[in-house]
Amino acid sequence: MIDTLLWLCRVLCDSSNTEHKTTMSSKPTATETLDVKGQSCPMPIVKTKQAIDDLEEGDVLEVVATDSGSMSDIRGWAEGTDGVELLEQVEEGDLYTHYVEKTA
Repeated sequence: MIDTLLWLCRVLCDSSNTEHKTTMSSKPTATETLDVKGQSCPMPIVKTKQAIDDLEEGDVLEVVATDSGSMSDIRGWAEGTDGVELLEQVEEGDLYTHYVEKTA
């Protein structure tokens, strides 16, 4: 139930497709970290998919990017991809961190 509410909140808050900032009280615990700083679309998505494929169910991938477009790109990819769930996105200055769980 809480997952559905969090997803709905993200969708409603981002309905204008403007800059999106999501923060929560604690960050998910990452199993692996993927550094895609300095890379632009489509590479953050391509490398995220490759890294997720190598993880086990229940593992969490932390993706660290400098491309502001990664906020909407990774969110859209996760929403349209079976077997993954976007847990959180954090924007800190020019750094964008995404937490993606492999669910299947």
